[in-house]
Amino acid sequence: MLESLGARVAPLRGADDLVGPDGVRVDAVLLPGGESSTIDKLLRMFDLFEPLRTSVAAGLPTLGTCAGLVLLAREVEDRAPGQQSLGVVDVTVRRNALGSQVDSAEAELNSTLGPVRVAFIRAPVVTRVGTDVEVLAQRDQQVVAVRQSLVTGIAFHPELTGETVFHRRLLSDIRG
Repeated sequence: MLESLGARVAPLRGADDLVGPDGVRVDAVLLPGGESSTIDKLLRMFDLFEPLRTSVAAGLPTLGTCAGLVLLAREVEDRAPGQQSLGVVDVTVRRNALGSQVDSAEAELNSTLGPVRVAFIRAPVVTRVGTDVEVLAQRDQQVVAVRQSLVTGIAFHPELTGETVFHRRLLSDIRG
């Protein structure tokens, strides 16, 4: 999705990847969907958890989709045993709150960035929003997209529907 918008993209596999081969710090991070507890374990296994937390907390523009939202949250209500989160967005999240895999669905949302069509797959919801957190979108009165400073967390997968508004916002944060 980011490449289709003209961005240069590279995988983040270790702390050294937070600084590019030319010595320049990455411009932004996208934390993908998937299984949040597995991503957490991998971040810690590859010694990326603390450097990533420090970078995001220091202002690195970040977009977390689905499991990425769980990773960004300060609190996770139903975390897996031993699961940690980066704790950089002042929200509480409940994992898989919108159902199981068979409950997956596309939906139209009215977001503060405009109308969007997105896909929900075993999606989390935000159950508590801190005072410095902006709610970007809701679905059936449940918070599904938030932003704090330059960090955006969304409970859905816009890449599955071709929705680029959140990715364009991330690129705008880099420029701005």
